[in-house]
Amino acid sequence: MSHYFETPEGPERRRDVAVEVWGRRWELQTANGVFAGQGLDLATGVLLRSHRPDPASRRLLDLGCGWGPIAIALAAELPRATVDAVDVNTRALGLCRDNAARAGVGDRVRVMTPEQVDADARYDEIWSNPPIRVGKEALHELLLQWLPRLTPTGVARLVVGRNLGADSLQRWLDERGHPCRRTASAKGFRVLEVSPAGG
Repeated sequence: MSHYFETPEGPERRRDVAVEVWGRRWELQTANGVFAGQGLDLATGVLLRSHRPDPASRRLLDLGCGWGPIAIALAAELPRATVDAVDVNTRALGLCRDNAARAGVGDRVRVMTPEQVDADARYDEIWSNPPIRVGKEALHELLLQWLPRLTPTGVARLVVGRNLGADSLQRWLDERGHPCRRTASAKGFRVLEVSPAGG
C-alpha cells in the first residue's frame, strides 16, 4: 500500500501505458509506488465505461487522481471545464502533471495536494476511486471533508468494490444526509452517485 504515502520509497521507474476513454486514446506513463502502477485499474475502468460528465459542468474534482486517467479524460471531454486533480502521493502528482501536459490538457488540469486546494472551491462533479484500504474511519473522514464541496446541484461518483464495503458505504452516506444511489455494477464493483447533503 505504499501508493497511499506522500513519498514512495525507492527510485521512480516509469513505464508507458495506453489508455482509451470515451473514444480518445493517449499514451501516458505510470510508475512504481503509485496506485495502478501497471495501467488503468479495473475499478476506474468500470467508472469510466459506465458514466460520462455533464456537458454543462465547469469545475470538477478528481479525488485521489493517481497518475491522472480520470482527470485527463474529464478535461478532454469538457474543453471549457477545469479539473482539480488531488492526491497525497508526490510521485503520482508528478506523473499526473506530466501526463496531462502530454495529453494536451495541462492548462486545465490543476494538480495539487489536498492542502493546496482553495477552501472556497465548489465542484459540479467529484469523481473518485477512493482509497478504501486506508480503513473505514479514514475513508469516512475523507468523504466528509470533500462531499460538502459539491455545488447544490452537484454530484459525486465513487467506484467501490462490492467485497470492500460498497453497500455499507452507500448506507452510511444516506445516514449522513448525502442521498446515494447505485448507478452501475460490473466486475465486482459498484458505482455510487452521491448528492449534496439535503439534496
